[in-house]
Amino acid sequence: MAVRIRLKRLGRRHRPFFRICAMDSRAPRDGRAIEELGHYDPMVRETDARAVLNAERIDYWLGVGALPTEKVAVLIKKYGTNGTHLEKQREAQERLAATKPMAPPPMVVTRKQEEPPASEEAAEPEAATTEAVEPEVAATEAVEPEVAATEAVEPEAAATEAAEPEADETKAARAEAGETPAAEAGGEPADAPPEP
Repeated sequence: MAVRIRLKRLGRRHRPFFRICAMDSRAPRDGRAIEELGHYDPMVRETDARAVLNAERIDYWLGVGALPTEKVAVLIKKYGTNGTHLEKQREAQERLAATKPMAPPPMVVTRKQEEPPASEEAAEPEAATTEAVEPEVAATEAVEPEVAATEAVEPEAAATEAAEPEADETKAARAEAGETPAAEAGGEPADAPPEP
């Protein structure tokens, strides 16, 4: 069997990629390979970084009589064991590795914990601002009697608002117990039997 070292085409249309393989000369171009010896990517930006060869295995196949194709012979001469472009190839591969785009690190999203009530948070910043702005305190002291009068009205409104939810709660509790609105007014419920 005559062994050839040749290129096996992979990739897709308009985006070729080749593997350098030891193949039976009678096998089709993209057929079964005896051994893969490297690859050649003509789409790589750096010319000298396009071919990557396993020089040790190529030397073995050349030693047992395998014949390279014209293109593979050029690649072996440049990038083989004693290649003429080995130093340029190393430099080109380093440049590619340095400029290779990398994805940013993944972002960790944490859920916010429940914050303390707003009244505590609001009190702390106000204290800090009043300490920093002491000259304005004298100007606001004249306005404080009006603020005190409005604050006196607000507790009364708060007390009436607090009483209304209690009334709603008692009505709900009586409804669960089976009492009707008529019983609340002092009358007897319609369903209740007369008391003896």
